[in-house]
Amino acid sequence: MLALRVELSLIAVMAYILWGKYLYKSKYKYTFVSLNKNKKIMKITITGSLGNISKPLAQKLIAAGHQVTIVSSNADKAAAIEALGATPAIGSVEDVDFLTKAFTGADAVYTMVPPNMVANSWKKYIAGIGHNYAIAIKNAGIKRVVNLSSIGGHLAEGAGPISGMHFVEVEFNELEGVAVRHLRPGFFYTNFLHNVDMVKNMGIIGANYKPDSVISMVYPNDIADAAADALQSDFTGKSLYYVISSVHTSTEVAAILGTAIGKPNLPWVEFKDEDVVAAMEQNGASRDVAVNYAEMGAVIKSEKINEDYNKSAHVIKGKTSFEAFAKDFAKAF
Repeated sequence: MLALRVELSLIAVMAYILWGKYLYKSKYKYTFVSLNKNKKIMKITITGSLGNISKPLAQKLIAAGHQVTIVSSNADKAAAIEALGATPAIGSVEDVDFLTKAFTGADAVYTMVPPNMVANSWKKYIAGIGHNYAIAIKNAGIKRVVNLSSIGGHLAEGAGPISGMHFVEVEFNELEGVAVRHLRPGFFYTNFLHNVDMVKNMGIIGANYKPDSVISMVYPNDIADAAADALQSDFTGKSLYYVISSVHTSTEVAAILGTAIGKPNLPWVEFKDEDVVAAMEQNGASRDVAVNYAEMGAVIKSEKINEDYNKSAHVIKGKTSFEAFAKDFAKAF
């Protein structure tokens, strides 16, 4: 056993000398991580557990040599978090004392509001979690924050959950002495995976917006790239950047996904708001969440969601095309 440890240590040293990388040992595996002598190794806390953004974000930061803590409400995720080479912080984002402890000592924090499909007041829930984060950021003395918001974040009302994110942005912008970068991603590609059964059973895809509605979209991993870059940069002040991978009309979305599954004429169907609400409730969402979801669709339909994005010079272009994602859709189909 001693010989094995010595051998691994020698491998780690040689890896650093030859490739500028260090063999990092987590509880479960050895991982090569880049070490740049001119680059500060940071302590970074990430919220969002092992979600579609937070997991690849953590992987990128760990690969860059940073010390990462991942906040999760699920104790069953602790082993998987450790397997990545990160430290789990298990607790609720509704507990300010827990958040303060999780944030304390971090050089930077990534914040996102986790979904709550049974909230009695979805906007209030989102704003409330943002308020908890703001208090914890102040209490922990955090100086740099990257916050996940949404396209349409300029809309204080009438945009469903996005309006809740607007109020998180406002509260974060009032934090004194804290550099905050808001990322406003588009509609997640992966949201269309929820339509697989609809396409299978009904031969259509749709929502409560028009066939010619313009949808600004993003692949979650592209958001992780943008967040990783921001967390490792020396930005100051308050700023916001849009993260968009592609822009398509609803009909184009249907055609691309349809082509990927051998149904190139897959139609986009516009649903009534009340039909969306009923479907959401049938699938377990609270009445308020269902109504807010329909409200968000109406904002996409009116294209008010794109108003500020269309005028912004601060846009990060994601590298993943919708056609590339369509292959994932086909695998799930």
